[in-house]
Amino acid sequence: MNCRIRDETPGDEARIHQVVEAACREAPHADPTEPSIVAALRRSGALAVSLVAEVDGAMVGHVAVSPVSVPGGAYWYGLGPLAVLPTHRRQGIGARLVDAALADLAAIGASGCVVLGDPDYYGRFGFETVEGLVLAGAAPAYFQALSLGDAFPQAEVVYHQAFSATT
Repeated sequence: MNCRIRDETPGDEARIHQVVEAACREAPHADPTEPSIVAALRRSGALAVSLVAEVDGAMVGHVAVSPVSVPGGAYWYGLGPLAVLPTHRRQGIGARLVDAALADLAAIGASGCVVLGDPDYYGRFGFETVEGLVLAGAAPAYFQALSLGDAFPQAEVVYHQAFSATT
């Protein structure tokens, strides 16, 4: 499999929407608003990292990273949505997207990254539940953080307003 990870470029928007929509349609914990969230993040200029995965030239995955508000925590970001087409899952594409996104965050001097997702999956990348770092309404085991050099803040994290997008 020839998989290439690259930055989103102008003209990718419609295909990214399709990939995220198709991936979320069959994912067990996905939210059908995730394509709208990515579009709202893009419109508001809040996509700090937006990467696509291509296999043999066809787009099969996407990951978005956006700033989050963390009192006492400068330069923290939220990873997600992460989407891989059902036909291309379990081939390491999601892992390659996450690794590349985290490398991009390290390169821009991010303090850390949070994610709301499966602890078994994201734990492989170093994400962990951090006592005192919370997301309102989220099950604590599923809200995880990864420090990229700074200490973990003790605060409530607030995602960008685009995460309330519905269309």
